Amino acid sequence: MSYQQIVYEVTDYIATVTLNRPEKLNAWTGQMGQEVRAAMAVADADSAVRVIVLTGAGKGFCAGADMSLLTEIVESGGLPDGADHALRHRPSGQENDRVPPDFQGTYSYFPSLSKPVIAAIPGPAVGLGLILALYCDLRFASSEAKFSTAFARRGLIAEYGTAWMLPRLIGLPNALDLLLSARIVGAEEALQLGLVNRVFPAETFLNEVRGYARELAQMVSPRSVAAIKGQVYSALFQTLEQATLASERAMLESLGSEDFKEGVAHFLEKRAPSFTGK
Repeated sequence: MSYQQIVYEVTDYIATVTLNRPEKLNAWTGQMGQEVRAAMAVADADSAVRVIVLTGAGKGFCAGADMSLLTEIVESGGLPDGADHALRHRPSGQENDRVPPDFQGTYSYFPSLSKPVIAAIPGPAVGLGLILALYCDLRFASSEAKFSTAFARRGLIAEYGTAWMLPRLIGLPNALDLLLSARIVGAEEALQLGLVNRVFPAETFLNEVRGYARELAQMVSPRSVAAIKGQVYSALFQTLEQATLASERAMLESLGSEDFKEGVAHFLEKRAPSFTGK
């Protein structure tokens, strides 16, 4: 597929999806959304990919929805013709019976991917940009990154499941603080809140992120990663009993896998693993 607003590349089992409108701090458009979703599907289906990194070109991650769309909505008194695809909860024609509806939304589909998605946040992640980061599995920030929900300062609401996801990541009081005030949060405060997993110096940021991604790609079983990721997100809707029973079934399956045999062998032989994902 030819991409106009993103860059897609694969190296060392890592697929990097880069939002590529640096002159606009990678402001989000409907086309960008379609391209990101297509690239994520390609990466998830590619056996040469074990980790996905989502980042932004230039100094920003994503500054939110392109203001030209918001301006057009204000001027027209509603969504302009053809613009609904940029804001629709679940794009038509992309339903998947194997994935819970909760993880088929316009932005909430990242948890349904079998591979870990890392948000590499070099700069502002605001509004829709923050939503993208929330649905990634891990969030690494540059020391220069900044975050804001922005919604309340635009006369909007907590969009696209943010009111559900954000409290689960940083707790109810902190989520209410960020949603109601729409204040700007720096990288260090984001780390303290639990909004991001790690903060790296701006000068070495992408190298640090790629180092972590490379370790995931080379040192852990792709089969285990996919199974554990599925367990964690399924557990959000399960009782403890349901989660325990599901883990017992998954455990029996893993004991018969090639990756389990390799996991034991490389440990006993004191060598690097050579997992196949099977």
